[in-house]
Parts: sequence; structure tokens; C-alpha cells
Amino acid sequence: MTNKNNAVLYTGVTNDLKRRVYEHKNKLLDGFTKKYNVDKLVFYEVYDDIKNAIAREKQIKGGSRAKKITLIEEMNSAWKELFDEI
Repeated sequence: MTNKNNAVLYTGVTNDLKRRVYEHKNKLLDGFTKKYNVDKLVFYEVYDDIKNAIAREKQIKGGSRAKKITLIEEMNSAWKELFDEI
């Protein structure tokens, strides 16, 4: 996820992506995303196994900003909002 200027990147894991993005969009959760107005879904991956999802989240979080941008642009080169597509 990112903010309207695509300046901030946030990576998280959830068992209900639509609900979680809704919470971020409506500022229902205190923390990083609320503080930095992170409310735009620009990238996601789907996993059947939570252990694999958490491992992938850690891998992405541990990567550089450049690697995160590459991931986003491979899936969504225009950085468009993906919330309505999920």
C-alpha cells in the first residue's frame, strides 16, 4: 500500500484483504498507515498458507525500496488503485 503521492510504502499480511484495505482507507486503525495516510492498494499477492504469506511479507519488508518499486511496477505499472479489483 502507499499514499496518494506514492511516497510511502507499507507491507502487511492479512486473512481478509478487502476488509483490511477498507480499515486503512477509513483510518480505523491507529499506527503507521493512519499517520502517513497510507490508503491506496497498489500491489498484493495471494497465498493459501499463512506461513508462506508471513514469510513473503518478511522477505518484502526486508528488501530495498527499489525492489519494492520493481514488484509494484511489474504488477501495476501505473500505480493505480487496486481495491475495486479484489
